[in-house]
Amino acid sequence: MPANLPPEYYEVEKTLRQARSPEEKIAIMEKLLSIIPRHKGTEKLVALYRSKIAKLKEEIERRPAARKGQLFRIEKSGAGQVIVIGPPNSGKSSLIRALTGVEVEVADFPFTTRIAAPYMMPFEKIKIQLIDTPPITADFLESWLVEMIKMAEAVLLVLDASSPESSSWLEVILNRLKERKVELVPENVPIPPDRFPFLKRSLLVLNKIDLREASELQEELEILFNQLPEKIAVSSMSGAGKEELRRKIFHLLQIVRVYSKAPGKKPDLESPFILKKGSTILDLARVIHKDFAEKLNYARVWNKQGTISGLRVTRDYLLQDEDTVELHI
Repeated sequence: MPANLPPEYYEVEKTLRQARSPEEKIAIMEKLLSIIPRHKGTEKLVALYRSKIAKLKEEIERRPAARKGQLFRIEKSGAGQVIVIGPPNSGKSSLIRALTGVEVEVADFPFTTRIAAPYMMPFEKIKIQLIDTPPITADFLESWLVEMIKMAEAVLLVLDASSPESSSWLEVILNRLKERKVELVPENVPIPPDRFPFLKRSLLVLNKIDLREASELQEELEILFNQLPEKIAVSSMSGAGKEELRRKIFHLLQIVRVYSKAPGKKPDLESPFILKKGSTILDLARVIHKDFAEKLNYARVWNKQGTISGLRVTRDYLLQDEDTVELHI
């Protein structure tokens, strides 16, 4: 059976030949696995990439202990992985605590966060993984942190709105990332397949807006920098802007939530399937079970707004956030 691979696969596959580090190769192979359609014609290809990823992980584990301590990798969980970065004392950890409700080590001195740590942020009926990370400075940027940024779906860059040094810190961080060929871009910027590990959809979070010393940082950043990710002002202490930030993080991931429904039964509204924006009925069928994809005849769709109710659609129908779908084989 032919593989029938989409054009995006070949674009990403080109970048694999240029990858040098095992971590970068793993990131690209995982991207390829997310692109490859699942059917009998691709089973060997999927198995090959999974085998290569396993061998690369073994290679990383076999590195000398002196280097191994500098490496870090956190398995993705939930609807998406978002890396939270920033300079010392920007309030990254306190912001994560406010968004997740989980106790995070917080202190008024720099470098409280020494290693990467995952936390789950609830958003409506899904959870999004936030990764707390060590601060970035002109002299300090862990190599493994750069690899984690490449592998994540999105980035939050947190600045202290009350600090007069935040503009300088932002310049330092952007330059340090550019040295590693990583660039932070707004949510609506198209990311070509061959640039996916290096262009990261991002939000610029201006924290501590409740403090008396909070400066006019937004205006200052607009004057000093030509192009920046979208900015949002919040307070991890008072909770101001917290719910808006949750929603913006969700939109940053470029995903849709889809509910399934068996014929003649009520939909399961507690456990949505998570798909990329632009996914079709056929993509949903593949996620549920390969037999559905092979035998799918048509589907019925109900949308959140109530303007579509049981509409019969083909397998090419584009899914919208919070659609309910009933598959028929």
